Amino acid sequence: MEKPLAGKIALVAGATRGAGRGIAVQLGAAGATVYVTGRSTGSRRSEMNRPETIEETAALVDRAGGHGIAIAVDHLVADEVRELVERIDAEQGALDVLVNDIYGAPIEWNKTVWESTLDTGLRTLRLAVDTHAITSHFALPLMIRKPGALVVEVNDGTTGYNSENYRVSFFYDLAKTAVNRMAFALAHELASHGGTAVAVTPGWLRSEAMLDAYQVTEENWREATKVQPHFAISESPAFVGRAVAALAGDPEVARWNGKSVSSGELAKEYGFTDLDGSRPDSWRYLVEVQDPGKPADVTGYR
Repeated sequence: MEKPLAGKIALVAGATRGAGRGIAVQLGAAGATVYVTGRSTGSRRSEMNRPETIEETAALVDRAGGHGIAIAVDHLVADEVRELVERIDAEQGALDVLVNDIYGAPIEWNKTVWESTLDTGLRTLRLAVDTHAITSHFALPLMIRKPGALVVEVNDGTTGYNSENYRVSFFYDLAKTAVNRMAFALAHELASHGGTAVAVTPGWLRSEAMLDAYQVTEENWREATKVQPHFAISESPAFVGRAVAALAGDPEVARWNGKSVSSGELAKEYGFTDLDGSRPDSWRYLVEVQDPGKPADVTGYR
């Protein structure tokens, strides 16, 4: 099978589960060597207290046809991130793709700034914003040694959607606005070095936690539509993973520099599909069907 990313080195920061895991696996499927980082290991769980581990993700990368390397890193700890990048430099001498997918924070839904638990809100900002900045600070000097570097900021919502819609709570809204802006700023800084930065958002993601919440699996996920009909537009983590792999393999990826795009938009451009062969366009569906309160109907949206 063709391996368009053979010889490429990627770091997926925040690859324990969800979008990060899906992206790491699909980069591996395209032939990349993928460093997968996170706080949850076989011997220690993060504050999310979930069973998924970075070792499992690395094994999935291997199984997909790439080479996965799991390294436990708290991306809020500058020394740990610096040591991670130094190790990648020592072992590979290069870093071609950086995916900032770090988050792993508890969410307080529908809370104003004065109703929010301050420690929880500030923790959200630190995990969603500071981690990305710290990781980029240390990784980019290695990446810009040669042209072609790609940084992907993984977010929830495009710039267009987030600029016009209140997202969950004050702190969550602020965090998700900042991530898209980070991609814009990095694009400005990378352009003169031949690098590209893009913000990519999945749609309604069938993450491990979401499947658990609806008490379904990836195999029978459509059962959840009996509880929430709009879940019919949901997508697997592989879909956003294929979006990032497509960007990483595009010799003209610079055309996306500074843009904010969804997995559904990229699927139309690059022609990839989700695991079931469909192309869910969650953000268009959200604007045109779900937000206006129309009955669930994914006809023309996947």
